[in-house]
Amino acid sequence: MSYITLNTQKLTHNYNFLNHLFNRHEIEWAVVAKLLCGNETFLKNLLSVVDKDICDSRLSNLKKIKELSPETKTVYIKPPAKRLAASIVKYADVSFNSQLETIKALSEEAFKQQKIHRIVIMIEMGELREGIMADSLIDFYAEVIKLPNIEVSGIGTNLKCLNGILPDRGKLNTLLKYRRDAERHFQKKIPYISAGSSVTIPLLKDGNVPEGINHFRIGESLFFGTDVFNDTFINGMHRDVFKLTAEVIEVIEKPMIPTGKVGKNLTGDSPEYNQKDKDKTSLRAIVDLGVLDIDIKQVYPIDEDFEVIGASSDMMILNIIDEKKLVKVGDEIDFGVSYLAVLRAMNSDYVDKKVVNTQKIKKIHEKSEN
Repeated sequence: MSYITLNTQKLTHNYNFLNHLFNRHEIEWAVVAKLLCGNETFLKNLLSVVDKDICDSRLSNLKKIKELSPETKTVYIKPPAKRLAASIVKYADVSFNSQLETIKALSEEAFKQQKIHRIVIMIEMGELREGIMADSLIDFYAEVIKLPNIEVSGIGTNLKCLNGILPDRGKLNTLLKYRRDAERHFQKKIPYISAGSSVTIPLLKDGNVPEGINHFRIGESLFFGTDVFNDTFINGMHRDVFKLTAEVIEVIEKPMIPTGKVGKNLTGDSPEYNQKDKDKTSLRAIVDLGVLDIDIKQVYPIDEDFEVIGASSDMMILNIIDEKKLVKVGDEIDFGVSYLAVLRAMNSDYVDKKVVNTQKIKKIHEKSEN
């Protein structure tokens, strides 16, 4: 059996850490929960800890959040498919948009549902993912504000996710200029600039986020304590909110080099071996976890006496470095996981999901003290 656990106490610690940071800078922030893939157990746990808007890029996940907590404000953080307009209005209080035709469809549905649907207009800032070109903002905005039941609550941008373009003070100042230009032209205030994500946190800590950038969307740093900008970790945050555990199903001493003609394996690779290991053996353990469940490059044994050798669809092979280590069938081995590893595991029906350390956790609604 394999399972992934979410540690509530460590999640709460990370949430308080970020809440304190953002409150000191008078910045609002929302939690990006798409990593949880709509899992009800983990979503309930998250909602018991945080008191923030919840962002996701999957409509079914937002639907689940609304079922669990109707009062929670939900944000759809990618340009919606036009055909989903009715459901977007129903389950998302806010959506990120870059296509006028889609916003018109949202307007029609919001009118039918007697709702005001709020949108964030996404602007291209060099990442070449979603977003209108900046020189079209005034014309675009002029068309949007004509639409009934649509309210522009902000402008935003996305960086780092596709081409790895990093935020900097210059880009953020340019985004502030775009807001000022639009507000001056239309004599209408735009409340938020949603320009911050996990990658922008180090800039905030270093004083390089200009005043006026007032909304962040945070997922990875909350769950992993990562400094995405520098590809390291933030001091004071937990890295191991998640842990992956797999059961040992075989322990046998075997040759270190396979025998026979080598072809391509399951993943299309032709493994290479050090011929110095010919005629040598090592103690190996197999656990019930495979590439169907995880990317083996994104996990690592917490115990350094183990190393990952490879995996097939549903088994992962470990070398036991210290052969004096007592390992037997039925034992469990814990693995540290990256963002992508958790994402894969959360999408696997073969990996159980468990919550630990919940007994002393209380829902947090207070702002952290400055």
